[in-house]
Amino acid sequence: MDGDTLYSIGELARRTGLTVKAIRFYSDCGIVPPTGRSPAGHRLYDIDAAARLELVRTLRDLGIDLPTIRKVLDRELSLAQVAAAHAEALATQIRVLRLRRAVATAVARRGSTPEEMDLMHRLARLSDGERHRLIDGFLDAAFGGLDADLTGIRRTMTPELPDDPEDGQVEAWIELAELAADPEFGALMRRVAEQHLTDHVRGDVPRPGAVAMVRDHVTPALAAGVDSASPQGGAIVAAVTARYADLVGHPDDAALRHRLLTLLETANDPRRESYLRLLAVVNGWPPPDPLAPALTWFIQALRARCTS
Repeated sequence: MDGDTLYSIGELARRTGLTVKAIRFYSDCGIVPPTGRSPAGHRLYDIDAAARLELVRTLRDLGIDLPTIRKVLDRELSLAQVAAAHAEALATQIRVLRLRRAVATAVARRGSTPEEMDLMHRLARLSDGERHRLIDGFLDAAFGGLDADLTGIRRTMTPELPDDPEDGQVEAWIELAELAADPEFGALMRRVAEQHLTDHVRGDVPRPGAVAMVRDHVTPALAAGVDSASPQGGAIVAAVTARYADLVGHPDDAALRHRLLTLLETANDPRRESYLRLLAVVNGWPPPDPLAPALTWFIQALRARCTS
């Protein structure tokens, strides 16, 4: 465009890509007033008006309202101020849309009832403070008042949803929050914690607990395809129960094996592994190695060899 040239509204529409109707609207609003009039009274616009129109179109495409655009054009607000405020508003909208998408995805995948969908929607919309209160309530139910040694475990069980979470983290948070809000799951985790304290390591040298012992002995057996009912499976059971007996200071008898069986069955609840898996997603940690295959194998092997 030539700086001295004036353009009719039709010519301006062709050059800017806006419709005549849109330009007339912005002109009538006073946002892009005409530079002058032709002898016949038609509106004429110069290059500055075209530049204003380009800015208006860009700001409208970003979703900024006309009153704010007018203030930018009239120098009442700087473009930087408007852009910063709008970026913040868009970030909020994006978070809301991610939450809605996560709920819709979870509902579609799980075939949820209206009641379940309502619960997921409410969990997704919790504020930071509400999320922390929900998790603190769950962790208090699981670990509160038991032992200071569980502080570290409690910390590793705490989800921290990022300020700008990915879609998968939002979906994981919703599922994790459902678990945390379930009193039965809180009671289960307390039983796990109490059993951990009952079997607390004696002496000054830390040693692996029962679950770690099973994992260490059974994982190679699973990789080798060892049958839990085989003699080799029996040898693995004997090795683990002997180490567990040494850990807790009791003889390796029927009572100890029943005690170990109860502990492992509690620890093998699928909700516990789900919580740990979801926790890793929310916190951006590497996924934990699943314990269920090793625990299930050993539980079957131990149950078959328990004497009443």
